[in-house]
Amino acid sequence: MKLHRESKGTITVATIVFIILGALAIYFLKMWSLLIIMPLLVVYSLVFWFFRVPNRDILEHRENVVAPVDGKVVMIKEVEENEFLKEKAIQVSIFMSPLNVHICRYPVSGKVVYKKYHPGKYLVAWHEKSSTENERTTVAIDTPTHHKVVFRQIAGYVARRIVFYCNEGDEAKAGHEFGFIKFGSRMDVFLPLDTEIICKIGDITKGGLDVIARMKD
Repeated sequence: MKLHRESKGTITVATIVFIILGALAIYFLKMWSLLIIMPLLVVYSLVFWFFRVPNRDILEHRENVVAPVDGKVVMIKEVEENEFLKEKAIQVSIFMSPLNVHICRYPVSGKVVYKKYHPGKYLVAWHEKSSTENERTTVAIDTPTHHKVVFRQIAGYVARRIVFYCNEGDEAKAGHEFGFIKFGSRMDVFLPLDTEIICKIGDITKGGLDVIARMKD
């Protein structure tokens, strides 16, 4: 299983903790140490599972908007996007549980024209205000269909580290990685009002594979 590059620090700490606690359990509990070691082994395995990088065949997209993350569609609504677009847009929000793959992918192809990191609160990720009050990043893409699309990584109650690798001027390819969020969080995508929304609330998405909307060319 391939592991994400963001896993190194977390896995190192988890390994040290596992070894120390396991050794203490064996020393003090002898034959009963398995009562401690087995649950620790499950948690240790879940850390590796969280940082997995699945193999996915990413297609070329022009007007399609693909799911930026694995998760569940929790919101589709018309909102005012005040940071970059300064106009109304359709917001599609996808919530990631700690068990989901947490690689963040470009939802559309085009050119990165804006990026910004915002420190903030750590409200639960499905809270509507988390989009504007939580720690987050905002990225905007100028697409081949001559639209501006904004998307946002949002830290949740557990997630305390957001990473994004893109820079202004970079070429974005729909479905390809641009960042990572550690442990439970959310992604918002802001689309033009005339976009055809294909997904619905409650849908389970696979990042980079599932088409969630289609923009007019």
